[in-house]
Amino acid sequence: MGPIVGSTPPASSPLDTPPLFAALHGARSVLLAGAGGGFDVYAALPLAIALWNRGVTVHLANLSFTPLEMLDLDVWTAPDVAVVRPETAGPEEYFPERTLARWLAAHDLPATVYAFARTGVQPLRAAYQHLVGELGIDAIVLIDGGTDILMRGDESGLGTPAEDITSLAAVAGLDVPVKLVSCLGFGIDAYHGVVHSQVLENLAALDRDGGYLGMLSIPGAGREAVLYRDAVADAHRATPMRPSIVQGQIAAATRGDFGDVQFTRRTAGSTLFVNPLMAAYFTVDLVMLAGRCLYLDRIEQTVGMRQVAARIEAFREDITFRTPRAFPH
Repeated sequence: MGPIVGSTPPASSPLDTPPLFAALHGARSVLLAGAGGGFDVYAALPLAIALWNRGVTVHLANLSFTPLEMLDLDVWTAPDVAVVRPETAGPEEYFPERTLARWLAAHDLPATVYAFARTGVQPLRAAYQHLVGELGIDAIVLIDGGTDILMRGDESGLGTPAEDITSLAAVAGLDVPVKLVSCLGFGIDAYHGVVHSQVLENLAALDRDGGYLGMLSIPGAGREAVLYRDAVADAHRATPMRPSIVQGQIAAATRGDFGDVQFTRRTAGSTLFVNPLMAAYFTVDLVMLAGRCLYLDRIEQTVGMRQVAARIEAFREDITFRTPRAFPH
């Protein structure tokens, strides 16, 4: 098993205080980072806005699918981490980090988004470590659009784990006081083979160990949800050929939509199941989650994402999968 550096366990909190906010209480500089790439950083927006409202310093980052090698040299603050601002030059057809930075600037919100290159664990950890030092980070929340980051490895389907688990392993090795994982979009990963009764089984196991911080719904009429929906709509307009299916479903859920809500031709032929659970953060202790991942040690020394994917595939060939239970309702 690779290095997993402990963090302060989440403090218990009364019923009227969400454990997610109790865990972040007192943090001076919080990094919210999209774990799985693409538009995952957008799932951090409601939480970021709530924390900004409380006067907390919040920084946004994302494991990027953008071809960052096209960016100018002066945007790189360290190897594998670029500083993206509204004026940053780069691809026009797909650049979620800059699209978000421009939306943030238009709404008078902090408009820098850090973009991590799509690498293996070792260089990604070094990139995170640079930001921790440069920004004085004392709390990190990895944000997953969906819930496949919660898979431990022996489930019947893992979704698309490579980027999520690389982010998990990278941050698990950092010495930061508070480290959490928060998932927004429960049910979305069914399209990629995740059986969500196994997601719930994993959450129950984390709860027994004291590592589950519960779920926190985003009120649909609240400022956080209204701004989030506006940001997702803006991203859809800026990226019409590759709109985010994940964020589109979450946005629909925060509106109270239900069922097969089609909003892009990318989902033609698929039956969606938009529902209120998609609009709730499921939060867990990152160190405890990393400790339950059965193959984290296999990817610890990776330097590239292809290595990560190959080692996950090799692991899956060697194990017996857990049999999922059907939902009884």
